[in-house]
Amino acid sequence: MALAGYVGCGVGHKYPTDPKVLRPALELRGLRISEPWVSTYFTIKAMKRHTLDNVDAQLDFLEAMEGDSNDPRRADLVVSEFGRAVNPLPVALFPNCPDFSEDEWKYLIEGLHEAGEKARARNRQLCYHPHLGTGVMKTEAIHRLMDETDPRLVNMLLDTAHQAAAGVDPLALARKYAHRIKHVHLKDIRAEVVGAIKARELSFQQGIEMGIFTVPGDGSIVTFPEILDALAAADFAGWICVEAEQDPAKANPLQYARMGREYLRKLLGW
Repeated sequence: MALAGYVGCGVGHKYPTDPKVLRPALELRGLRISEPWVSTYFTIKAMKRHTLDNVDAQLDFLEAMEGDSNDPRRADLVVSEFGRAVNPLPVALFPNCPDFSEDEWKYLIEGLHEAGEKARARNRQLCYHPHLGTGVMKTEAIHRLMDETDPRLVNMLLDTAHQAAAGVDPLALARKYAHRIKHVHLKDIRAEVVGAIKARELSFQQGIEMGIFTVPGDGSIVTFPEILDALAAADFAGWICVEAEQDPAKANPLQYARMGREYLRKLLGW
């Protein structure tokens, strides 16, 4: 990542979990943490307390990573509701995406507000990630989440590829919610793979392995310039994280990381 020209990264699954080990390794390379991931489970039974405990643990982790730093860049808390989610399961992705009941929506909104209060008390932004295979994947669900959550406590993470693959227009979201988008996962989709996943009733994992995602500029999304313009018009100053989520045996990670960074240089001028 450092060789490709990036200044930060999410928390990888294979990273050291001890901040005393991880922080020096990142600082040696000029990298900072952009976010930890928290899967929330507010919509299923007996998981609210576990979820909020995990939120506290991740906020503690961020303080250990950044507590005495003078760097103005701070990591965000990224969350997504995985209650009844099918993306971790070996089942057809699109037909099995859950639709939340009224009670589940109530539990989700209440839980997110509690998590958002915790983040706010620690001077962090909670950013919600609408994710393939979850109950907040479709356009109407994303709008409902934004309508029913307090903008002081719940921000949006715009993931251009997850939204596009779900049939949601990421440019329309960027324009409508520009002032609530505080974190961006910038990645592309291969539309022909999305079509194959639907036609062959494949799982999320199978879609990843087939190459549903790639770095921005290498796939089917053509509105990245307009998306970035919409965010700039709202004075966006958060993390823009390039992602690919590809099989490394098929797509060399350094090669694609450099491709994504070069594409952004051409768009942004830096």
